[in-house]
Amino acid sequence: MPAASPAERLQKVLSQLGLGSRREAEAWIRAGRVTVNGKAAVLGMRVAGDDQLKLDGRLIRRQTPTDVPVFLVHRSPGEPLLPPRRAAGGRGSAAHATADAGEAVAAGGMPPAASIAERLPRRAGRRFISVSPMPTVDGGLELLTADGALAMRLQRAVHAQPMEFSLRIRGELSSEQQQAIHAGLLDRGSALRVLELEPTGGEGSNRWYRLLAAGASGNDIRQLIERQAVTLVRMLRTRVGTLALPRTLARSRWRELEGAEVTALLGSPGSGR
Repeated sequence: MPAASPAERLQKVLSQLGLGSRREAEAWIRAGRVTVNGKAAVLGMRVAGDDQLKLDGRLIRRQTPTDVPVFLVHRSPGEPLLPPRRAAGGRGSAAHATADAGEAVAAGGMPPAASIAERLPRRAGRRFISVSPMPTVDGGLELLTADGALAMRLQRAVHAQPMEFSLRIRGELSSEQQQAIHAGLLDRGSALRVLELEPTGGEGSNRWYRLLAAGASGNDIRQLIERQAVTLVRMLRTRVGTLALPRTLARSRWRELEGAEVTALLGSPGSGR
């Protein structure tokens, strides 16, 4: 017989399913909107994978990792990936972002630009989590999912895989600067494993380079380049492990990953599988 699923706190499960934050889930439970196996839920109760959960009388589908939507996004540099969080309470769902926008207009200000997460299909969730996001000023390939547990597994997995970046640098890297980048030394004393660095063209005062490094975040790459007294004009992530940013995917657009693609990402060392 298969082992039973471990029991977890109900509000944590609801949050991981992308229905809302834990605080919102707690409010639903207190208001009597959540039932477990036909009975009103109580705050702090634990539920297992075979328990039947309902919110406002509607069955909550408990998905397996390969069934949970994961989106590959082509983000433009500076484009909002997630909706802004409120200063009070730290709430960051799309619903709260919409409320903030309305308040800004009422006060005579301009509403913030809609984030990519707010434009994703509502069926995929209400609260999205980014996996190893790039710095705000940069862009390229991003991953979003509404499942908190899956996001954590993907986070561990992608940091064990090579990532590819396209760098636009002001001027041309000297041989000494290239050697220093290959060494991968960061401010904190650790070193990235830089696998490849090659020029890919450019014009005027700007030059493009392709950099491949194992388990590197966008912040790590930006720090590594700027340590060489180089101006990094733009950085785009073009590949994460087995996933490449499709040339046909326009900026600000996305596509849902196939189950096999999610499984391939989770199958790497350090994925927790």
